[in-house]
Amino acid sequence: MNTASESDASSSAKVIGIVTIILGLAAVAAPFVVGESMLLFVGLVVTVAGVLRMIWAFRTHSLGSGIWKFLVGVLTFLAGVLILGHPLLASGALTIVLAGYLFMDGLVEIMVALALEGVKGKGWVLTGGVLSVLLACLLFFQAPFSGVIAIGVLMGIKLIFIGLIALLLGTTVHNMMRVQST
Repeated sequence: MNTASESDASSSAKVIGIVTIILGLAAVAAPFVVGESMLLFVGLVVTVAGVLRMIWAFRTHSLGSGIWKFLVGVLTFLAGVLILGHPLLASGALTIVLAGYLFMDGLVEIMVALALEGVKGKGWVLTGGVLSVLLACLLFFQAPFSGVIAIGVLMGIKLIFIGLIALLLGTTVHNMMRVQST
């Protein structure tokens, strides 16, 4: 890898880190907006998926499987409409899904940190992984009572740590490349 490519990679990691930290701070500053936005986005995606499944059902060559596909599409569509119509009710389910994501993400980060040997910033990756697991536990054991605000705050904290890791690892990778090329 040449020096220009190394510098570009380091600069990209820094920009991604800074933007992610800013998004995390915004999420912590306006947690209700972030949580509500996530719910509305999920509701729209599920609603559109339901419509697409119903359309797909008409392309089936078998009446029996076509009816089942159509009914699944209707159920998916109704779930999306329910999320859009009652976002606070849906926040309980989304909280559990988000807790699962944070838990798995945290486990992966911990495994990556344990696999990194002699890399500066390994402790930050490990800390981010442990934090994700802790946030997942907080969400899961408070669900469905944690609601929209908790989703926004905890995702904001997670974004801040992702940004810090991107900044630190981007700088570390750049420094490692520079040392290896000399």
